Amino acid sequence: MKHKILNMMKFLFIIALLISASNCSKSSNGENDDPIIPPPQIENEVDFWLTKADQSVKLQKQSGILAFNDSYNNYPNIEISDSQTFQTVDGFGFSLTGGSAQVINSLNASKKQELLQELFGVNNNSIAVSYLRISIGASDLDASVFSYNDLPAGQTDINLTQFSLAPDMTNLIPLLKEILAINPSIKIMGSPWSPPVWMKDNNSSIGGSLQQKYYGVYAQYFVKYIQKMKEEGINIDAITIQNEPLHPGNNPSLLMLAPDQADFIKNHLGPAFQTATISTKIIIYDHNCDKPDYPISVLNDAAAKSFISGSAFHLYAGDISALSTVRSAHPDKDLYFTEQYTPSTGDFSGDLKWHLKNVVVGSMRNWSKTALEWNLANDASFGPHTPGGCTTCKGGITVNSSASYTQNVGYYIIAHASKFVPTGSIRIGSNIVGNLHNVAFKTPAGKKVLVVINDGSVAVLFNIKYNGKWITTSLDSGSAGTYVW
Repeated sequence: MKHKILNMMKFLFIIALLISASNCSKSSNGENDDPIIPPPQIENEVDFWLTKADQSVKLQKQSGILAFNDSYNNYPNIEISDSQTFQTVDGFGFSLTGGSAQVINSLNASKKQELLQELFGVNNNSIAVSYLRISIGASDLDASVFSYNDLPAGQTDINLTQFSLAPDMTNLIPLLKEILAINPSIKIMGSPWSPPVWMKDNNSSIGGSLQQKYYGVYAQYFVKYIQKMKEEGINIDAITIQNEPLHPGNNPSLLMLAPDQADFIKNHLGPAFQTATISTKIIIYDHNCDKPDYPISVLNDAAAKSFISGSAFHLYAGDISALSTVRSAHPDKDLYFTEQYTPSTGDFSGDLKWHLKNVVVGSMRNWSKTALEWNLANDASFGPHTPGGCTTCKGGITVNSSASYTQNVGYYIIAHASKFVPTGSIRIGSNIVGNLHNVAFKTPAGKKVLVVINDGSVAVLFNIKYNGKWITTSLDSGSAGTYVW
């Protein structure tokens, strides 16, 4: 009996195998398939734009998928908090010097339009520069020295009857009009390198001081400048009183000490703007971070302060934290970062890292409303410039010929912010982890933007944490990333 039962079980087992094999055969022939449930599709949630220190990748959108999740890991976290809000951004950009305008205008019509669209347009290929600083009269990166009221030696013009924008009507003003046609809302700041020489105590474009008897005349010079530019369709959003007032050795230049700046503003320029109903912002200092006592002392003068919108800085000396020092003393006044040049002798990786860490991330984390690199464009010989002007200032763009231009490191420094952080964006909270210097923003459209530079010597894996979830990403040493979601 036991033997019969075992034989029956073997028979049933063989039958089961045959049935199973038959089903497998049908399945392989496409018959009677059970529905196959595909794995869930992971969609990209964060766009990642990368520049590498070795220039193998420059402002390229990465194709990998970055999606927020809550799977724990041990990597360091950059935590983004849009409940923490700081200053509103006016813009990112460059100084458009007369020399910049001259070389850009030397491009043929199609190449020039291509460059202007790339710099200022709203298309996907544009870096969307939103702020320009221009010189009132010549800067040292103009081909020659001039003001808007130049006279033969020994003559004066206290009524400014001979005031004229003519020196800038060939290159700068026509180019500004083309830029405004592309982006009518771009903000423009004007900065003088020197008053007309007849107003100065040394009758020279280099150094010297503004004679006190001409303070009122010089205030009207600013008024005329703003009014005449407006007649050309160019609105000047802000002016600084003097570029680098403690550096009288440039050509052009002017020495203007803090008490003189306060006197000029409270007794002349401020009232002149008020009388002419000019709303252009008055910005003081416009020099290095090593002398925060200069703008603080001017703002300590209550009468002068009532006309002042804020203070401007460069970083050829001092530390970027000086902006926060001034803000602590006068939290009701704005801050602007207005100039830093990349040298002709510099290297891409070093300049990318230093400038992103200090000029873009550093200035924004210290309350600046702008981050501006120095010269927008020059030729292959780092010209034009005035006699004695900067010979090693490398533009964001090099114009090589009428049909060719090259994007330099300054272009990418600004592009990592300007392309993604429009005017009106607000800086939001983010923490610095190790060598990952960063700054975060919320745009008017509600997007979050994080700019990160790896200032360390090794690659780093890290998380970007937002609303309790995170993405994991990495940056090589010296590489820059902009993350948008």
